[in-house]
Amino acid sequence: MSISKNQLKLITSLSQKKYRQKHKLFIGEGVKVIGELLDSSFTLETLFCTDEYDVDVDEANIIRVSETELQKISNLKTPNQVLGLFQIPDAKHFQDSGLIVALDAINDPGNLGTIIRLCDWFGVTQLICSKNTVDCYNAKVVQASMGSLTRISIHYLDVAEYLSSTKLPTFIADMDGENVYKTKLPKNGILIMGNEANGVSDEIKKIVTHKISIPRFGETQETESLNVATATAILLSEFKRNVY
Repeated sequence: MSISKNQLKLITSLSQKKYRQKHKLFIGEGVKVIGELLDSSFTLETLFCTDEYDVDVDEANIIRVSETELQKISNLKTPNQVLGLFQIPDAKHFQDSGLIVALDAINDPGNLGTIIRLCDWFGVTQLICSKNTVDCYNAKVVQASMGSLTRISIHYLDVAEYLSSTKLPTFIADMDGENVYKTKLPKNGILIMGNEANGVSDEIKKIVTHKISIPRFGETQETESLNVATATAILLSEFKRNVY
């Protein structure tokens, strides 16, 4: 069975957020990512896969395609046997407790996907995203999260408004903040990470209760900043290390 024109049009349209929202569908690709999605609570719409891909899924949800056809619909440089359409689930209930990560205007899909994966690794189950942060169902985000998207509750909201109402201590990464290696960090709190180019907005800076920094150890001290995902990894590691 080949891909119909309507299916091709639908898949192509899902590269845009407005059509993902309209159809309540997103794209996952590759054996690893699809395996994670199929093992989760996400609902499968359709799988487009080559004959080499073996999966225990109702045949009514499978369309077998050639490698050439898969190439046409894939977002990957080297298509990997399978592409799937999954339903975007309804938003989960937000829990204002534990260790939470909040993102302020993260634009790069790879950074968001990596941060989702980091949350999964460090046991952070709640991720808050500002409304101008890249969509978590962007295909590149899904790919970079490597399945962790299925285990993290992601909430898009007005971050400044939320921070103004929470009773949890709030922390931002700031070059002028207290050395994180010398700071006693709480078990429960909110770590806010800012935009790749501009950092955390001034509006949010006025709200937060604590500023922490990752010191530079290089002799020249000329490195301007760390990648936001790399900084998130270091800071989450410190939050968790302080618990033990």
